Amino acid sequence: MLFLMLVRAQPAAAASTLDPISDPGRMSLVAGDFESRWRAIDAIEASGAVTAYDSLSPLLSGNGHTGYPYLCHGNQNLNTSYRVDGFCWNRDDDTTGEWVPQGITGSHDAQPGGTWLNKYVYIASWHSRNTGSDEFARISVVDNDGGDSTIYNHIMLVDPYWETDTTANFRAVGKAGTPLAGHADGISWYGNKLFVASGHQIQVYDLRHLWRMSGNGQEAVGISGGKSSARWHNYALPMIGLYVNGAKGDPCTDLNPCMNSLSLDRTGTDALITTEFRRSTGGAPVVRWPLNSTDALLDTDGTTNYRGSVRATAGYRTPVWAVQGTATDGTYFYFSGTCPEYADRDPDASATADLPYCIHWAKPGTSPHVLTYGPPLIQNLSWAPSSGRLWGINERIAAAPGVRSVFSLDPPN
Repeated sequence: MLFLMLVRAQPAAAASTLDPISDPGRMSLVAGDFESRWRAIDAIEASGAVTAYDSLSPLLSGNGHTGYPYLCHGNQNLNTSYRVDGFCWNRDDDTTGEWVPQGITGSHDAQPGGTWLNKYVYIASWHSRNTGSDEFARISVVDNDGGDSTIYNHIMLVDPYWETDTTANFRAVGKAGTPLAGHADGISWYGNKLFVASGHQIQVYDLRHLWRMSGNGQEAVGISGGKSSARWHNYALPMIGLYVNGAKGDPCTDLNPCMNSLSLDRTGTDALITTEFRRSTGGAPVVRWPLNSTDALLDTDGTTNYRGSVRATAGYRTPVWAVQGTATDGTYFYFSGTCPEYADRDPDASATADLPYCIHWAKPGTSPHVLTYGPPLIQNLSWAPSSGRLWGINERIAAAPGVRSVFSLDPPN
């Protein structure tokens, strides 16, 4: 076939197939403490310590950081026959060693029509390497509406909690001594909800609760003296609950796989797709978790979807090594992972940090092939059904100048 010649297609490293997992319903997630967080959010908003917005409108007003409305580092090995496009962060965010981009989603996930507030909006997740212990997480809301500029704002992810029986506060997601994971990895936007994968947790945020801080410019996270701050961020987004299949730091197992990548599947019944990252091997589980379109939460067996358990409805094992991201268009699965010729190398090792990563694709039951080479350390992927384009994001931990970008391409049918 012509497209295989164009992209130098070759088998994935394991030279085996994308195989189904038997009885995926044995894998489950348990809903965790939504109601206490909702009450804490209400109390914090009523206190006046934050200015609460019920939409993303303040972040889409043309104010914020200015990025580049094109791929500022060039095509970075991406096959240009697939109409490659995208944008870049500003130089500070491109080169920072403190924050590392991980996940990508957009209004193409949030709404079937592909826009939000009549704009094309993208959201990226970042984890912090400031202390080496993932104590902070943030997202970036990007207005990249096809014009000649890319404007974005960073928003701190926070966890509302009760300090006393009557006093609510918030803390950084991942704060030491708490059970919450702070490695913000894959991300998906569904209706008014935002899902963030972090190992054994899928954290849930509600975009109808956007907080502007009243004590801007402070390093602290939380409320003190009636003023709120979020580690120098102007805005914060509070978690409303989570779904878990283990505790922070637990090992990944076949029945309780880690959830590192996250994407939305709107083919058939809406679902979240998770994949476990395995540093130096294939066989990572790809799992489909059902969503409920009525409340935009995962679909549980409880009386409400913020109680009870979620059962996986499908699963596969991918032979692609070191999978960082997975997405599907309903026919093909796409995987960002190690290129076949580098499959036996640690993707995080300094000697391989600048090598290309690959996007592989396969139908279930077939062997993955390379769709295209790409920039180093491609992370999560996202499929846009409204445009038929595949989106990706890459990290690079090495020192400046960075080569980080958010890109999209139009795969062949």
